[in-house]
Amino acid sequence: MLQHLSGYLRRALPGDERREIQQLIAQYREGTVPLVVPLTMLKHHFRRHPDRYIAVQAYMQPHPQELGLRNAI
Repeated sequence: MLQHLSGYLRRALPGDERREIQQLIAQYREGTVPLVVPLTMLKHHFRRHPDRYIAVQAYMQPHPQELGLRNAI
């Protein structure tokens, strides 16, 4: 799914930013970073380069923000 989402950015991003996303996806696949890392990077780029199809996908925001991590605790 992450690869599929990143494909929607291929024309909008320069090569170094695409490579960074691919590296994070690979690290997630290897288990060295959690899912939130590549997902956060994808969200960042989709805020800069919006896509109507991606904006309505539940995968990008599966839970209400109120249920997010509580880093302040």
